[in-house]
Amino acid sequence: MPIENIPKIYFKSGEDNPDLFVYDFKMTNDVVKSKVNLGMNMFSFLQVGKKQVHFAGNSIAVNKDQSLLLKKGNWLWTELLDKEEIYYCKLLFFSEKILNEFLVKHTSNENTSNEESPYFVIGNDDYISSYLSSLSTISDAPPLFVEKLLSTKFEELMFYLLHKYGNKFENYLHSLINEETSPFKKIVESKIHSNLKLQEIAFLCNMSLSTFKRHFIKEYEVSPGKWLQDKRLNKAKEILAQGELKASNIYLDFGYNNLSNFSIAFKNKFGISPSEIN
Repeated sequence: MPIENIPKIYFKSGEDNPDLFVYDFKMTNDVVKSKVNLGMNMFSFLQVGKKQVHFAGNSIAVNKDQSLLLKKGNWLWTELLDKEEIYYCKLLFFSEKILNEFLVKHTSNENTSNEESPYFVIGNDDYISSYLSSLSTISDAPPLFVEKLLSTKFEELMFYLLHKYGNKFENYLHSLINEETSPFKKIVESKIHSNLKLQEIAFLCNMSLSTFKRHFIKEYEVSPGKWLQDKRLNKAKEILAQGELKASNIYLDFGYNNLSNFSIAFKNKFGISPSEIN
């Protein structure tokens, strides 16, 4: 699957990267775990559909009642249609330059929290609905005024979210400026109990698959395929032993495309079939 460089692919040919950019994203088909290189921090105001994003250390799923502020980086995301036939979200991209200018001007310029996250969840409310309508109006303005209008609307949104979420949001904004490089093992081990494939985990580590495998063997002294399979099967056995779920309920969650492959791998490791656990 090719890597999508967002928002670069939305710019007109030859256009310079703006400090603020709005894009209306619509689709009529589900997109599952597309590889995205997000080159700017981004508000994703989801209005119709469902969205799930896998990060280096965790993942988040939202519906039309929530929006996301996403940190730039390499992410995997899934966008799904809901009952409607069209998926729709309004995207607002902003540069570190304009964010830093806002923080210096309007905040304490200190991050008082040690917690850092690649995302911040925003509850959609009447203000957000009104704000999105106003962004749509801006797109109809003469190009000469769009930049200044967007700058004003960006500050308006930031002030509202600072008022709504307080220090939690302010600390998050500062964390977008303070770059963090996630340790390799932290990324890998956060994906043990996911259904991500090796090449998808490698992408989140910002590595080619071959580089990822070499680095993995150096760190763990075993191949990544065997290591992940063992970890995932152990977790699957633990879940089945609780007696609430069957193999048919969980095999997809542990990276298997069908129940038969899961059952064979399970029996090869434990000597019994999944159905014999409970």
